[in-house]
Amino acid sequence: MADIGIGIVGGGYMGKAHAVAMAAVGAVFNTALRPRLEMVCASSAASAERYRAAFGFARATEDWRVLVCDPKVEAVVIAAPQALHRDVAEAAFAAGKPVFCEKPLGTDVDDSRAMVAAAEAAGAINMTGFNYIRTPASQFARQLIECGEIGEIIGFRGEHTEDFLADPDAPATWRTSGLPNGTMGDLAPHPVNCALRLMGPIQSLLAEVETVYHDRPGGKVTNDDHAHMLCRFESGVLGSIYASRVATGRKMGYAYEVTGSKGAIRFDGEDQNAIHLYKMSGPEAQRGFTKILTGPAHPDYEPFCQGPGHGTGYQDQIIIEARDFLQAIETGQNIWPTFRDGMAVNQVIAAAHASSDAKAWRNVNDF
Repeated sequence: MADIGIGIVGGGYMGKAHAVAMAAVGAVFNTALRPRLEMVCASSAASAERYRAAFGFARATEDWRVLVCDPKVEAVVIAAPQALHRDVAEAAFAAGKPVFCEKPLGTDVDDSRAMVAAAEAAGAINMTGFNYIRTPASQFARQLIECGEIGEIIGFRGEHTEDFLADPDAPATWRTSGLPNGTMGDLAPHPVNCALRLMGPIQSLLAEVETVYHDRPGGKVTNDDHAHMLCRFESGVLGSIYASRVATGRKMGYAYEVTGSKGAIRFDGEDQNAIHLYKMSGPEAQRGFTKILTGPAHPDYEPFCQGPGHGTGYQDQIIIEARDFLQAIETGQNIWPTFRDGMAVNQVIAAAHASSDAKAWRNVNDF
């Protein structure tokens, strides 16, 4: 076993999640590389020191350049606001270091394209953070689709719905200002990533992007609350995607349904340890969706728990991401989702905004 110094830019919600994951991944997956929490960066010296002490880092800094250039930091995790993603990633690649970057990859497609170019020019390991698709249940769903268990795929419906801004009297925050912070930059990338993973590339789409509550206590809302997308995949299959931060009653509505000629699959993130499978077989009176609880027989479950149905949680998804990142570094081979996969999501989001503005279908490859 060899250790590897990890530097995390950002110590907030996602910074903590990645610090915890890096501290746990070696024990959970018995990885060949064992992370060493070397340095954390935050917006002030005081907050950086607070995160250092809380998460167990050796050192702290308020300057991300110091972190990126430090020789003891051998891999960089970017968990900072989107405006910093490109600069940090480009500097890390220039220093020859692997980079894991939280979604959305950049503030726009231009940022993402530049980040992909920097990663590929450097020949560096790169990964984008899409944790929800890594649940054992969703990994199993992909296996079922790929091995033809539900036949020829004829439809997809996906969503990510939450209600953290469903109350019109909730005050304006940083989330309600600026395009990268709207639903299209925050929630929509997850079901788009899911659709691309399960269904393949999206060829064209028709979208409506909308702000429901234009005024909130404390300020104007300058970004989107929810959006609908009608999608035509390159396979020819028709699908739809919905994202909303004003979906009253939904707490973690990351959900999808894949319909095939011989069956169907349903998943709901509020019940993330189960997959619902329908198979068109047997007497009609006995047909129906079967709830399958995940267990050691499903991908990436057993390292966490040996009991079927006991379940995995949100933090475990981040630990699986950490395992993949370390494995990519160890083998020198990128593992999905790379920066290019993150850019593909940004292209779909850009096409959706353009479609909504023009009230017309748009080809994703034009963006």
